[in-house]
Amino acid sequence: MSDHPFHVAGGVFPAASQPFEMFQNLRRHQPTEPAASVHGSRRRKLWEISHKFHCPVIGVCFGVDDLRGLMSKVMHFPRETTDFVLHTTAVGACEERSRLAELLHKNLEKRFQLTVRRFSGAKNSDSLRALWQEETRRGCEIPAALWACWTHPACDARLEQDVYGDIHMIQHQLGTGTRADLSALKSMRADNAQLHQQLDAARRENEAMRAEKSRETQALGQRVAELRVELAGKEAWGANLTAQLDQLRQILPDLKDRQVLARRASDAEARASALSAHAGGLEDELAGLQRLLGQAAAVQQQAGDGNGPFLAVDRNSAVNVAGKCVLCVGGRSGAVDAYRQMIEQRGGRFLHHDGGLEESLHRIDAALAAADLVICQAGCISHNAYWRVKEQCKRTGKRCIYMKTTGVSGLSRLIEANGADEPLPVV
Repeated sequence: MSDHPFHVAGGVFPAASQPFEMFQNLRRHQPTEPAASVHGSRRRKLWEISHKFHCPVIGVCFGVDDLRGLMSKVMHFPRETTDFVLHTTAVGACEERSRLAELLHKNLEKRFQLTVRRFSGAKNSDSLRALWQEETRRGCEIPAALWACWTHPACDARLEQDVYGDIHMIQHQLGTGTRADLSALKSMRADNAQLHQQLDAARRENEAMRAEKSRETQALGQRVAELRVELAGKEAWGANLTAQLDQLRQILPDLKDRQVLARRASDAEARASALSAHAGGLEDELAGLQRLLGQAAAVQQQAGDGNGPFLAVDRNSAVNVAGKCVLCVGGRSGAVDAYRQMIEQRGGRFLHHDGGLEESLHRIDAALAAADLVICQAGCISHNAYWRVKEQCKRTGKRCIYMKTTGVSGLSRLIEANGADEPLPVV
């Protein structure tokens, strides 16, 4: 039996009164040579490692279901056999070479061949220890590292013991972590139940929405079918009308020509109406012009006879404009500056209005109010301006002289700087 102070299946504690003395006796009986001196460069078999280490190898490297499946290949046992009984049986079978030990050894070699190949690069116990510590820090391939380390030819007794202590503590930590995981699992199960309830509620809501959408889709499909039937009816009605139109066209082959003639006749009637309206407007304008012509003839006749409201001034009559504001109504636009110069040279102040040809008639009232003497050239003003000048002069008593001619020489003969201010008829 091995002298390791740890109890495993098949092992016992050495006789010692105190644990400290037990460890001292263990160190005195440990071999000084490494295990590699016994086995050389060959890797150890499962049954060649210390029996104290079979328990962690079987417990760490094999799952419960895997171990049960492998053991069923070489032995028969009842279905209700517990996992603990199978574990202790496998550990006992590995103490010496057996069919089960060989089967477990082959399975371990096959499963962990990559890690074994990597660990085979270690030439001494220090490099092997570094590889083991690296794997324990990573915590990913602990079973493979455990198998590769304990079966390595460079693994001495001290490294075996250190690895055993590490795996022992890892198993304790895993047990503590398992209890924490169980508590977390219980909490997660409660959360999972709540989430299942929420999921069921969401599913029911989804089903209700799906049913509603299905009903809406069916209603829309029915409406689409109705619209298609309605559209088919309208298309049939349109086809019927088209057939009737074709039939009418065949009955009346010259229908298009008649339609063209009807449009032309309608256009001709519209143009005739427009021309008639324009002709009526021209007739009204002609009648107005004739009335104006008659009025102008009557005015000229009155002026020629001397019976009108204005005095016909002959060439020998003269007007003194010195110090007066003279308003000249009408006349040619090119002679306005000559009129102004003539009046101002004789001491008068000149005002002019074109008689409504271009200027507004509203301005003539202000000009008439400011004037002391009005000279009206009746042949060059509008009819409205003529009557406005007549009424304004009549109402205010201003002097108004009518001139038949519109030239500058006529106005020059009329106005003399030193002429006598003869009394003239007042409107």
